[in-house]
Amino acid sequence: MSDTTNSDAKNEEELKNKNESEMKQEGEDALERSNDDNDGAENIDETIQEVKEDWKNKYYYVLAEMDNSRKRFQREKENLIKYGNEKILSNLIGVIDNFDHSIKAMENDQDPRIKNILNGIEMVRKQFTDVLAKEGLDCIDSIGQDFNPNFHEAMAKQPVEGKRDNEIIFEYQKGYVLNGRLIRPAKVIVAENKTKQEQEKNNNNE
Repeated sequence: MSDTTNSDAKNEEELKNKNESEMKQEGEDALERSNDDNDGAENIDETIQEVKEDWKNKYYYVLAEMDNSRKRFQREKENLIKYGNEKILSNLIGVIDNFDHSIKAMENDQDPRIKNILNGIEMVRKQFTDVLAKEGLDCIDSIGQDFNPNFHEAMAKQPVEGKRDNEIIFEYQKGYVLNGRLIRPAKVIVAENKTKQEQEKNNNNE
């Protein structure tokens, strides 16, 4: 009887230990699965965040491109308004040249009839250039100005006393700009200070 009791107690102890061992293992397995699940959840969160950042960057890129396109369209629209008639206005400069040639040919004539014709031509020329000025076409100032390669084309240099270097003293052909853009440069003669030139010559001779 005593042996049976001891055997039962031993079996009960082994069963208890086995159950505890299994429960412990199951607990460890459950904890490991929980950790794996947490790692997986963290990975999913990271992936979602990366996707959000990617779409956010794409959104800002598209937004910037749309803004650039809008600004580019606005510039092109403004240029079309300002310079869309450039070709026809460039051709009309030739008409102004013809007026100027006619005026120059008659300005010293003392015949009263010629003077009347000259007055008429000058009046028509002014009306014509006023209309073109409203469209943005302006004559370039030249005589007495310093030579500017952006607006003037030098045909020659001429030593002149009392004039500063690069001062424009004669204009072969008038120049024109359309809303600030060069259409035709003015063809000019530029002064070279005679006194300065003589001083340099004397210095070289010494």
